[in-house]
Parts: sequence; C-alpha cells; structure tokens
Amino acid sequence: MSADAVSDTWEQGSPYERYIGRWSRRIAPGFLAWLDAPANLRWLDVGCGTGALSAAILDRCTPSGLMGVDPSEGFLGLAAQHLGPRALLRTGSATALPLDDGSCDMLVSGLVLNFIPEVSAALAEMKRVTAPGGAIAAYVWDYADRMEIIKRFWDVAAALDPEAARLHEGVRFPLCQPDALQAAFEASGLDQVATTPVEVTAKFPDFDDYWAPFLGGQGPAPAYLMSRSDEQRAEIKARLAAALAPDAGRGFSLAARAWAVRGRVPDAT
Repeated sequence: MSADAVSDTWEQGSPYERYIGRWSRRIAPGFLAWLDAPANLRWLDVGCGTGALSAAILDRCTPSGLMGVDPSEGFLGLAAQHLGPRALLRTGSATALPLDDGSCDMLVSGLVLNFIPEVSAALAEMKRVTAPGGAIAAYVWDYADRMEIIKRFWDVAAALDPEAARLHEGVRFPLCQPDALQAAFEASGLDQVATTPVEVTAKFPDFDDYWAPFLGGQGPAPAYLMSRSDEQRAEIKARLAAALAPDAGRGFSLAARAWAVRGRVPDAT
C-alpha cells in the first residue's frame, strides 16, 4: 500500500467518532480556552466533521451565530443530530466556502489543515470570508510525537513493514509542527500569529477499547490495517497489546496532543 494510495477520506461519522472524535471533543475546550474569544461573534467551523468543535463553541463561547462547513454528507448528518438547530450546516470545502466576503468574525478548523492539499489556497479563502480584525485559528494532531494513540500504532506497524514507515502521519504531514503552522499562517498575510500545544490524556479501560476503532477502515491508520492480511493484522495487534496493555484486563493511558495556531486578519486599508 503506497503513500499515494493510503486513504485520508472520512465519510461515515460513527467510525470516526470512536476512533478520533471522542478525543477531538476533549481537545476542543482547551483550544477554545486558549483563543479566549469574546461573546457574540459570528463563528465558522471549517471541516466541522461530526460537530465536536462546534458543540464546544455553542457550550462555551456564546456565539451570535455558528455555521459548520464540511464536504462529507455522512459527517454533516451526524453533526446535525448532535447540534440540532443551534448551528447552520452547509456542504463545502476549505478552498470553496459557501459564504460571502467578511461573513464571520472567528473562523476555526479542527484536525483538518493537514488533509488539505493546497493549504495556502485554503487560508486565502478563509481570509476572504473573515471580517477585517477577525481571527483564524486551527489545531492539528501532533502525529510525530505526542499523539500517542496513532503514533504507537505506526511505530509497531513500521517495525513489521518498512512501507508503513512512509505512511506514518508524523512523516506524511510535516505541517503538523508549530514552526510549520506559524510559517503557513504568516505566509498567508495574517498578523499576530501564535502557536501552543493542547493536550489531554486518553484513558482506555482495556486494550479492545483502543484496538476496535482501528478496524473501522477509515482514515490512514485504519485503512492501512484493513489492507493487511489476517495474519499481519494479528501480529500488529499482538505487538501493540504487549506494548500498551501487558497486564490483561487492566486499563492504560496515552497522550493526545494537538498543536494550535491562530492569526488575525489585518484591518482593511
């Protein structure tokens, strides 16, 4: 399975929720606390997925309005169940947002930027729809280091299959580092760019709670796993279980860290 063939596509909300969505919901409040945005802003959630970040915005930020945009109808359906009428949901992509110029005051994007092939084009589009003086902010997983839920899987897979080393998100997504995020936001013309880590502890009651979501087949690591033979999957499972949960039946914890970035849209001249 080549790096070109690995699937980054998410279409169904339920597998995503169990694999990553539950940890995204834990990260979102810390991200919003760092932003410390005032009340009564117009918010836009780009790549809103199943609604994890949007739900936290509604709970914590008192927005005057909230729109979520995502290309996946499956994700939007689950987001609608979670959010109800409190958010306006639309189909769209980060490089073609269905909004007029200056339509929002605070644009956010959670766990999306590294999956966009043309980040500079996406940031230009985000600036277009954000009012002068407004803010654009995002967070991505620290795949190379402290997003241990995924990194530990790839470390084991790469030890068994050299090809897996090239599929490791820590290798494939160099944007997911603070220096790279800072550079991308500054290159887009945003002011006052800053980055910070946001981390939670992921607790698993047993190994199956960790392992079962990888069998969903969506996203790079699950797609790779399901492309392997039964014997290869069994070997990966055995090695991970030995490394993560050597005491059968007992729980364990892993770090889940994201890098966050924000910047201000310059005032109109």
